[in-house]
Amino acid sequence: CLICGDPYMGTEKPSNCPFCGASESYLVPAADWVDENEALGEISEISRTNLQRALQLEVNNAPFYRDAMARTRNIELQCIFKNLAKIEAEHASTIKKILKVELPEPEAGEDVATDDDHENIVAAHEREIAAAAFYGQAADEAVEERIKRVFMVLTSIETDHIDLEQALLDRGI
Repeated sequence: CLICGDPYMGTEKPSNCPFCGASESYLVPAADWVDENEALGEISEISRTNLQRALQLEVNNAPFYRDAMARTRNIELQCIFKNLAKIEAEHASTIKKILKVELPEPEAGEDVATDDDHENIVAAHEREIAAAAFYGQAADEAVEERIKRVFMVLTSIETDHIDLEQALLDRGI
């Protein structure tokens, strides 16, 4: 994957990266993959600030989804929350690689879900809306092509999450 750098296994190209959720247009044969982070060079102050904010956001969201998964008795929601937790963690890992830093700790209280499925979906929906809006802004502000592309892809992935959560809310969950 040109976004997260993780390889998928199999003979058929998946429709999305199974790790970060990037669309198949970002999946290339291993022989064609190049680590774009290595050629990135100096990161502008605005991009560094936005990447640090994005890293904290993703670090907060992954454990929230793990907590929501642990609290629900609904098997469908367990699967959805588990997948979202993995994707958010992969986003944090991707940003960490760009910044060449360690992962920060989740902010106090940001990693906690409730025992109410509907409340957790609403909270997840609000988190994803905020993330997508921020990532769109960060993409516009980025001067580095690699960082601009990563933020654009993150916007798209978070928008997919918004659609998924909206469908759950529309079903009355």
